[in-house]
Amino acid sequence: MSEKIFPSPLVSVQWLAEQIERSDIVVLDASWFLPGVERNPEQEWSEKRIPGARFFDFDKKIAAPDTELPHMLPSSTLFSQACSELGIKTSDNIVVYDSQGLFSAPRVWWMFRVMGHQSVAVLDGGLPAWEKVGLPIESQEPEQVAQTDYKGDYQPQWVIDADTLSTQLDALDTVVLDARPAARFYGTQPEPREGVRSGHMPNAKSLPFSQLVKDGHFISVEQLTKRFDAVSAPEQRLIFSCGSGVTACVLALAAELAGRDKLTVYDGSWTEWGRVLKYPVVQ
Repeated sequence: MSEKIFPSPLVSVQWLAEQIERSDIVVLDASWFLPGVERNPEQEWSEKRIPGARFFDFDKKIAAPDTELPHMLPSSTLFSQACSELGIKTSDNIVVYDSQGLFSAPRVWWMFRVMGHQSVAVLDGGLPAWEKVGLPIESQEPEQVAQTDYKGDYQPQWVIDADTLSTQLDALDTVVLDARPAARFYGTQPEPREGVRSGHMPNAKSLPFSQLVKDGHFISVEQLTKRFDAVSAPEQRLIFSCGSGVTACVLALAAELAGRDKLTVYDGSWTEWGRVLKYPVVQ
């Protein structure tokens, strides 16, 4: 669908600064905050952003309607329409960042990969890293963009639902990795969402996303490889879960950087699994 220009799915602020004037690069702000954090990511984007960045609202606008679960992956049709309204072309090279360094941007990287867009990368360190080295910030009224005709090409191997996942928990060629903090995985800390049980899936392994990120940047590829080798074999399929499908994508991107290629995200994550009683939970 698009020609890859990225050296890796993770790019530095220096790389982006050198390439940002290219007409085929689109920069997206995918900032999002946990429930209870009194911050408005779209308002913050309108007041301070990397030049030319467009706001990608995967939480409220570019998400499946008619579900109680938060920011579920939309249909290919809805996704394509939203990208068209943002002026994104199928041939564009997309760089995604967030205002926390490295937190929610991988979610949008994963969404584009699900929709068949190969040329997409995450900005390592995000907006804080961009600001830290004194690169320009845009704060005036965002420019209007011309609508395009984006067309997604859904890739089902990147996604799994709860019923399918429940049949995979004993599979020897598959490992479920949970990105939540270890205390929530082991059930010693209650879940933040009401009505959600504590604990984890049978045979799942704990790999908190915070172990893969330091000061808003991924740890080295060598260190990432060691982390994944400690919990899985290179040939195994990895299924990632977290609280609501955001930091699971941090693990997915880290696994790709570490050379893994059978990567799937459980979109409903623990918000769904922990509240539906037919799915087994252990502590």
